[in-house]
Amino acid sequence: MPRRLSQDVTLQCLDARGRSIDLPALLAYDPTDPWAVEFTFGRPSGTVRWLIGRDLLLSGMTDPAGEGDVLAWPSIDEYGRAAVVLEFSSPHGRLVTQLSTRDLGSFLTRTLTVVPRGEERIDLDLLVESLTGSQTQ
Repeated sequence: MPRRLSQDVTLQCLDARGRSIDLPALLAYDPTDPWAVEFTFGRPSGTVRWLIGRDLLLSGMTDPAGEGDVLAWPSIDEYGRAAVVLEFSSPHGRLVTQLSTRDLGSFLTRTLTVVPRGEERIDLDLLVESLTGSQTQ
């Protein structure tokens, strides 16, 4: 089984006063859950973890994508570089941030090398084992 991939990135977002701030984040991809990319970000008092569909992120690099709690669309950052805007919504609040298209594209390319589109599979024995705590024969 291929190993888990991860990459540190910096998200840019606006604070309550409209100032741009950098938010360190970690992107992770686990081939045992091949449809999802994990975003982890936060501050010392606690982290936030979101699972986002890999296809949503791939689509959001070139076209508006998503519905509900995660939206993504292409944009340009304040320096004129390609970026992907990510909007996270929950009952506790909303965060609009952007990420370099190059950084996101580089990470997603690595995930596609491990598990190409259309070849996503789940090991059902491993799933049952993880849910029940027992090994299947």
